Amino acid sequence: MDQKQIEAIVDAVLQQMNAPTGLPRPVQTAAAATAPSVSATDDSPLPDLASEEVKRWIGVTQPKNSKALGDLRSATNARVAVGRAGTRSRTLPYLRFLADHSLSRDTVFKEIPEEWISRTGLFIVQTQISDKDEYLTRPDLGRKLSEEGRKLISEKCVVQPQVQVVLSDGLSTDAMTANYDEILPPLIKGFESAGLKVGTPFFVKYGRVKVEDEIGELLKADVVVLLIGERPGLGQSESMSAYMVYHPGVATTVESDRTVISNIHKLGTPPVEASAVIVETVKKMIAQKTSGINLK
Repeated sequence: MDQKQIEAIVDAVLQQMNAPTGLPRPVQTAAAATAPSVSATDDSPLPDLASEEVKRWIGVTQPKNSKALGDLRSATNARVAVGRAGTRSRTLPYLRFLADHSLSRDTVFKEIPEEWISRTGLFIVQTQISDKDEYLTRPDLGRKLSEEGRKLISEKCVVQPQVQVVLSDGLSTDAMTANYDEILPPLIKGFESAGLKVGTPFFVKYGRVKVEDEIGELLKADVVVLLIGERPGLGQSESMSAYMVYHPGVATTVESDRTVISNIHKLGTPPVEASAVIVETVKKMIAQKTSGINLK
């Protein structure tokens, strides 16, 4: 099926829906009354499906309580008040769903941009993974550094730091590129202000969480903080997690030893705020000489 056939089908469906503008019009609730109308002329394209206007669109026709519906829509990013066409989704919410799903898939398969690595000045090492396909099918290899990576870390990093910060793409490249500028600089500054000896930050390509154990063991670090991209949610591809562990070791660290701060992004825990929480948490780890479920 070519593009013209697809466009013909879309036009026919919209005509049957009695929506010549290309989009059903939103109900005018108290929350939506001041927002621009999500509509288009016959010759204009669909609006940006990632725009706030479309995300806040209300598709329920003739609601019993317009104000309550508008308040609900304003209070959450969840897919509420989108309406329906019979038993099916309306066109606009369905298109948004497809766009968000595509965004989530893209960030999993996307490679970290070379220009981003150059701009940050981080040196890069790789796990035993060779490409994204292998990364998704062999998580065990994403937990181990390549021999070249181990050598590079030994050559470039400070040995026996109190805190070693590591970054990795994980399952979301967008998490790195979107949050880096607002989390790493204040994080490093926070550790230094606390009088802690900070190691040399670097980037691990195709990393899994447990790779921090090998890094900590190699550098004899007191605490390793791994900032890694989370598995993306529908429409949220920029979420990052911080995994912290005291005296990590490949054979000795278990999952309950890790302390985790998740959902770090502009619409979750803001990166700057997360950096402050990470600093305070690491200070507790060093003082108590433990992490994970044993940390008080």
